[in-house]
Amino acid sequence: MSNEFIALAVPAILLFSAIFTLLFGFSVHYTKSRGYFITLGTLFITFLISANGIGETFTLPVLPHIFNSMVVYDAFSATFISLFLLGGFLTLAIAKSFVDNTCFFTHESFVLLLFSLFGMVILTMANELLTAFIALEIASMSVYILVGLNRNSLRASEAFFKYLLLGSFAASFYLLGMVLIYASVKSTNLAVIAHYILSTNLKAQLLVIAGSMLIMITIMFKIAAVPFGAWVLDVYEGASFPITAYMAGVFKIAIFAFILRIFLQNFIAYESLYDPLIIGGAMVTLIAGSLLAVTQNSVKKMLAASSVVHSGYLLIAFASIGEATYSATSAIIFYLFAYFLSAIGAFGVLSYISKGSDKQINYDDLNGLAKSRPIIAASFTIFILSLAGFPSTIGFIAKFYIFTSAIEAGYAILAFFGALAACVSIYYYFKVIGHLYFKESGPVESLSGEKFSLIFIVITAIVVLWGGVGTSLLYDLPGINALNDLSRYAIGSLSL
Repeated sequence: MSNEFIALAVPAILLFSAIFTLLFGFSVHYTKSRGYFITLGTLFITFLISANGIGETFTLPVLPHIFNSMVVYDAFSATFISLFLLGGFLTLAIAKSFVDNTCFFTHESFVLLLFSLFGMVILTMANELLTAFIALEIASMSVYILVGLNRNSLRASEAFFKYLLLGSFAASFYLLGMVLIYASVKSTNLAVIAHYILSTNLKAQLLVIAGSMLIMITIMFKIAAVPFGAWVLDVYEGASFPITAYMAGVFKIAIFAFILRIFLQNFIAYESLYDPLIIGGAMVTLIAGSLLAVTQNSVKKMLAASSVVHSGYLLIAFASIGEATYSATSAIIFYLFAYFLSAIGAFGVLSYISKGSDKQINYDDLNGLAKSRPIIAASFTIFILSLAGFPSTIGFIAKFYIFTSAIEAGYAILAFFGALAACVSIYYYFKVIGHLYFKESGPVESLSGEKFSLIFIVITAIVVLWGGVGTSLLYDLPGINALNDLSRYAIGSLSL
């Protein structure tokens, strides 16, 4: 299967499936189950196609005579596209019981999910700032609407309006930054911008520096870094559980993929200028996120606050890129994979427990789950341990790589702050485990779709464990080393 075919087929299938589902939803033959499995099948097929593009280093302009090198398919984009599609598939598969037992998951929900993934795919392949902005807004607008999916919920409506207004305001900084860069470079192509930065003196690049700073504001908002992440608790709380899992585990990866591309290709020359800002942002994000997580009574809001902390861990690696480019970049890619599995699994368990209700799950709602549902409790424990960075899970390996890259780059203080945040996380993560195993529970009822969801929750939990100990048990099956190889291919393609 040629790389050019993959680059065209994946977004085309997603777009065609979204349009087909939109039209099919008005047909008398449409049912929620059919819409669900059409979407799930689309994600599975596109993932299989995309996975053929990983495992080698390459760079390919997509139809350059038509798109004028605005879109590039390489090992970097192939790796992240596969992660998006796998994340979307797992999110939807785990959410089967939630979807079956709610009335607000209509066919438009599946359409928006496919459109958002289409936007993320184009964003990852974008080699030009305006193309990236359009793709980012396609994905963002779809997610905004998905947040407010439950029109009967006041929390969902409030979250939708807050996210839409703040997100639109943050996007304006990107546009202004792009205008400043264009005023100086006379182009928005990433390759042209990179050449301009390398071939001119610093005084001639003041507009480029100012523009890139403004673009960074938009990016920091999207990843919910402090102080730009004030929206995260209310939006995560208002969104339904599957959409929260999708935002935390998939949408965040797309944003980091884009910033990683433009940082490595363009703005790494400004590493000395950005490092103090990124270091300060990482510390503040770790501290503020930890304080927010400790004070929450809702498990969902605790996981939302902890997602801010995980953005802080990733910022540690970004600060280390200049002095430890390969190890820091590999750590970012590995950490994104580890976090998206753990986050999708954790939020997926909450959607399973909620049984399709709009009720916010507090710690007491987890009481005694280990007795009534031992498999789901064990899976939830694995996800929580991974998020906390406990040994023998993929989350531990991911944090180890992050802290190692910081020490290698000479930022031992960042590694210390990261380790301190990880120690604090033991309190609010292990609080969940305490309620699972040491409290009494009430009666449990079974609802539609639970077995299907449970299968994928267990599979995800096994992968999380395998990422921590698998390679040391069976060498013939892919594990940590395989992920490191994929990271190396992805990074190598950006320098071609």
